[in-house]
Amino acid sequence: MSAMIIKQNPSALRPLRVGERPPAALPEFRNLGVILRILLITNAMGFAATLVRAPIPADIAPAGVEIAGLLEPLLLMQVLVLVAFDPWLRKQPYVWGCAGVLLSTIAIVALAQTIDHRWLHLAEVAWWRAFVLSLIVSATVLIYFNYRMRALSPALIVARLQALQARIRPHFLFNSINAVLSLIRTEPKQAESALEDMADLFRAVMADNRDLIPLADEVALCKKYLNLEMLRLGDRLQVKWYVDNMPADALVPPLILQPLIENAVYHGVQASNEAGEVSINIYQRRGELHAILSNPIYPDGQSHSGNQMAIDNIRERLALHFDAEAGLSAKALRNTFQVHIHMPYRKLRRSSQ
Repeated sequence: MSAMIIKQNPSALRPLRVGERPPAALPEFRNLGVILRILLITNAMGFAATLVRAPIPADIAPAGVEIAGLLEPLLLMQVLVLVAFDPWLRKQPYVWGCAGVLLSTIAIVALAQTIDHRWLHLAEVAWWRAFVLSLIVSATVLIYFNYRMRALSPALIVARLQALQARIRPHFLFNSINAVLSLIRTEPKQAESALEDMADLFRAVMADNRDLIPLADEVALCKKYLNLEMLRLGDRLQVKWYVDNMPADALVPPLILQPLIENAVYHGVQASNEAGEVSINIYQRRGELHAILSNPIYPDGQSHSGNQMAIDNIRERLALHFDAEAGLSAKALRNTFQVHIHMPYRKLRRSSQ
C-alpha cells in the first residue's frame, strides 16, 4: 500500500508519529489483487442477497441466476471504469476520490437503465432500488480497502523488519569494525571509505522504510555492504552483478535486496573456507522487475533455515506494497541456493509543474 500512498498524498511521505493512524488512500485499481478482491466482495454480497431472497433451497439457483444477470454486467463495467480512471482518482484527495467512485457507480446504473433492460434484468428492479444497492456495494468495497490499508499499515511491517535487523546486525557491525581497524595504519584511505560505507548502510537501516525508493539506490547500498564484507573475507567472496537490463528508475521497497545478499554471504561464503560466488541478476521483462540472487551450497555448510525469517519478512513486504502482483520464491538447486523476486515495474511519476 505504500506505493499507493506515494501517488495519493504527498503528506504521507513524512514518518508516522507514535499512535498516529496512516492517511486514508484509495487502493490501486489496476492492481490484480485489488481487482480480485473487488470481484470476490461483490459476488459474496450477491450470494448473500440470493440467500435472503430465496430462503428455500430449491429457489436458490433461479434467484442466483437472476441476481447474477443484474450484478455481473454492472460489476464488469464498474471495474473497467475504475481501471481506466485509476491514475486520476488516486491523485485526488481521499474524500473526492471516493466520491468519484460512487458517482461512477451512479452513472453506470443510469446508463444500464437506458439500454436493453431484458439483458440486464433491470426491468423488474425499481430504478431507486438499483441505485441504492449499487451504492451500498461500492461503499462496502471502499470501507473494506480503507480498513485493510489501516490494518496493514507499513509501520507494522517496518517494526518487524527493524526487529529482524537488530538481531542480524551486531555480528556484522563487530566484524566490520575489526576489518576497518586493521586498515587504519596501513590503508587509511580505504579505512575512511569503509567507514563512509558503514555510515551509509546504517543510515538506511534507521531510516523510515515505509516508502518505495529507486532501484539504483538499493543497488548502491548493496554494493557498499559487499565492499565491507570483502574487507573481511577477501578473495573468498566473489560477486557478479548482471545489471545491463536493470531499470534504475524502478521503485522498490527499501532493503529488499540487502538482507538477502547478507544471507547469501553468511550461508554461502562464510560457511566454508573455499571461495564462493554470489551473483545478482536484475532485469525487466514484460512490465515486471526480476531479481535473482544465487550463492553456493556446501555439503558441510550451514543450513539455510536461518534464511527463512528474512525471506518471510520480505515476502510480506512485497505483498504489502504490490499485493498479488509480486512474489518471492526460494529453492535449493544441486550446488546453489537461489532466491527469485518479481514485482511490477513502477516508476516515480514526476509532477508536471
